[in-house]
Amino acid sequence: MKQKLIIAVLIAALPFAADAQFGNILNKVKNKSKQRADQKIDKEIDKTLDQIEGKKAAEPASGKKEDTPAATTAAEPVLKSFSKYDFIPGDSVLYYDAFEGEALAELPTGWNTSGSGEVATLDKYPGSWLRLHKPFTYLSSNQKEFGENYTVEFDLILQLKNNGWMYPEFKFALFATGEEPNGDNKFLKESKKYAAVVATIYPAEFKNSRARINSYLETRDYFKGDNKSYEELEKSYGKPVHIAIQVQKERFRMWIDETKMFDVPKAIPAGTIMNQLLFEVEHTNYAENQYGVYISNIKVATGKPDTRHKLIEEGKFSTTGILFDFQSAVIKPESFAVVKEIAGVLKENVSVKIKVLGHTSSDGDDNANMELSKKRAAAVKEMLVNEFSIDASRIETEGKGETQPVADNKTKEGKILNRRVEFIKL
Repeated sequence: MKQKLIIAVLIAALPFAADAQFGNILNKVKNKSKQRADQKIDKEIDKTLDQIEGKKAAEPASGKKEDTPAATTAAEPVLKSFSKYDFIPGDSVLYYDAFEGEALAELPTGWNTSGSGEVATLDKYPGSWLRLHKPFTYLSSNQKEFGENYTVEFDLILQLKNNGWMYPEFKFALFATGEEPNGDNKFLKESKKYAAVVATIYPAEFKNSRARINSYLETRDYFKGDNKSYEELEKSYGKPVHIAIQVQKERFRMWIDETKMFDVPKAIPAGTIMNQLLFEVEHTNYAENQYGVYISNIKVATGKPDTRHKLIEEGKFSTTGILFDFQSAVIKPESFAVVKEIAGVLKENVSVKIKVLGHTSSDGDDNANMELSKKRAAAVKEMLVNEFSIDASRIETEGKGETQPVADNKTKEGKILNRRVEFIKL
């Protein structure tokens, strides 16, 4: 077999033999063949020794687990990619919806649509998701005003595969309903009646994906933005991307995953108060079974937490902004900025020691929740130590499970407030 391989390589090398001696080529082929054989032998020896010593074989490149949320988030490069992410969610949750407890194949309670939509579960990603269809509009079940300073977050999955047509545009908006009901049918078509900010994402192939924001006051243009390229989007088709928005009076900032897409000083019409969310899928030639648009984990929160004042002067800082994979202690990468903020306070106050407390909602088994809260507190400590070089001796951890709720576990907003991490000054 070895001789046949050498002969095949020699035949392939014949066109180049004019500029080299045939004997040299023969020697090179023999040497290369021996090197490869030695490498294979060494590899098998290492494999056998690893098995004897109880070492786990490395994952082959073709078997990577990037489709598993926990594996993806836990991978160091993903977390590192959020090192410049500076979004910090508000500290008081106004509205939250992850469609927990909603009937599958039905529109969520309190939502409105111009067509159809249904709660679904996905094989690769935990929790419940609302599937949006073309060319319909969707209004959330929120009933509260957002105020002047607030944040909005949600996860988006675009299941797209090129079949020759343009992908559907995806829109989401913050808008005001005035004194009228938030879910009124008219706002399915007239969301710009009072005031609105609309973000449009244009998915594409070959690095042509882009996004744009426009705003409106009493149906007229208020701010007309330009398209901004977002080449990374096509790498995330079929996977969750995290959309985050921060509004500070007239200022509008938006991130897609770790990338800050927009920071517009006067995008929000002055003096307007938004109180509703809109999602929309535009027309596409793709059939319903050829694409999928899903949203979940929608959260609106007010204000920007004063971490330094609360931890150092008041002695306690609590946050719902440190997020974990479903029923897991793996910290989501979009939590990077919140943990970084805590690390910054600790670096500025080198004598301060803290205790990290993990808390859960009442969903699930009591004992399991207690263990999960302990692991999550430990994961936060690990991130502070490994990512931000905080001395481990300055940090204690403890899990409280569901034993210390701060809100009603019977409501969606209450549950998310109870799933929190607290930092106590010692």
